[in-house]
Formats: sequence, C-alpha cells, structure tokens
Amino acid sequence: MSEKPVAVVFGGGGGIGSVICEKLAGAGMQVVVGYNRSAQAAEKLAASLAGGGHSARFAPVRDSAALSGLASSVEHDYRRCDAIVNCAGMTRFVKHSDLDSLDDELIDNILATNVRGAFATVRAFRPMLERSTLPGGGVVVNLSSAAGNIAIGSNVMYCASKAALDSMTKSLARALAPRIRVVSVSPALVDTEFVKSLDKVWHDEQAARTPMGRLATPDEVGTAVRAVIDTLTFTTGCIIQVDGGRTLSY
Repeated sequence: MSEKPVAVVFGGGGGIGSVICEKLAGAGMQVVVGYNRSAQAAEKLAASLAGGGHSARFAPVRDSAALSGLASSVEHDYRRCDAIVNCAGMTRFVKHSDLDSLDDELIDNILATNVRGAFATVRAFRPMLERSTLPGGGVVVNLSSAAGNIAIGSNVMYCASKAALDSMTKSLARALAPRIRVVSVSPALVDTEFVKSLDKVWHDEQAARTPMGRLATPDEVGTAVRAVIDTLTFTTGCIIQVDGGRTLSY
C-alpha cells in the first residue's frame, strides 16, 4: 500500500478542479486527476503537480460501470483511496422565466451529472474510503454552490441540483459515519478564467452584490477543500460557504 494518502478529483482538469489538485498535491497527497473529455489537459496537470505518484484517468461520472472500473484501477495501482472530490458538473445559462428552453434533455443532463454522478462516485469508492487511515477517516467533498441556497444561478435546474447535492451530503454523512466524512464546499460565483471572459458589466455587478466586494478565487475554494480533508477532521454533514457573504444579500 502507498504510504501517502490518495485523493481522486472528479472534474480535476477544470478551472476549479485543477487548483484543488494542486492544493492536495501540495499537502502531500497523491492525486488522481479525473477527466471526461480533457485527457491532454489532465495528463499535463498530473505531470506538473508537486511530489510524485500522480496520474490522470478517465472518470465519466455519469457512467457507473466506468466508475467501478476506475475504482478497481486505483485499488490495483495505489491500494488505497482516502478522499474523493466531486468537482465535475455541468450547466447552461437559461433565464429562470424561460421554462421552454429548459428542456427535458438539459434537465436530465444536469441532474445526471451534478447529482447522480456525485452519488455514483461515492458508491464506487466507498470500500476504499472506509479503510482510510486519515485522521477522521475517509472524506467526500462535494463542490456545491450558493445557488443551492439562494436559488439564483445559471438556470432553475442547476440551482435545484446543488440543493439536492447539499441534502445528499447530509444524508450520506449520517449513513457513512463514522468511517467516512461527507462535506459540501459551497462557493458563490468563482472568478475563473471563464467567468473573467464574460460581460464585464455583469461580472462587476456580481462582485458588487457580495458583501466583501469581490468574487471568490479558485485558490480560496481549493484551500477550503484541502482544509476539509486534512484539518477539519471532526466536520461532517455540513455546507461550508466560501461566498464572501453573498448569501447574506438575499
């Protein structure tokens, strides 16, 4: 068995996921960068992380059979998994009053990725997480959103998916204790490169609506995830907000 703890980050190649991978590698963990389509970016990221033993692996959260195969490969190569981070997600901007544009296909895609996918990763990796020797046990971190609380976000179903994810966090924390902790990290809008590329007036309006006067950075989200795993060892079943007080504005 590897002496260093192992974390699998689903959606690890994205703007937030990549920073989470860097934070966990910096904390001395071996990181499996899970990807769906961005194989080249994930492999480049894994090669650049501090320390050794990192890898990039195909991790489509909507394919339960593939997740079982991934868990088997991690078991074979590392002999352990101490933490998983559910950072994979999808959405599309649809005005909340435009019910017709939020069609069944989009609804199903959002729920299958953001909710069912997060559940499926836990189901696949539960046996290894239960054997973790980390203080506080194995850890599941679900990347949620303030949208799940304030019901303001890219579309109605995205907001609903994050509310469901937070509820699932609480249910799983109760069901899997004491061997596995489950926590949601819930940022408001995060200032990724994609967000910075959007309309500046809209961007600045979002920052102005936040009591701290700016958006969260990916680094701040990554720091919160790392803290849940290696510092907050008696924390489970809760939603940790990284939102600059945004939810206080509604």
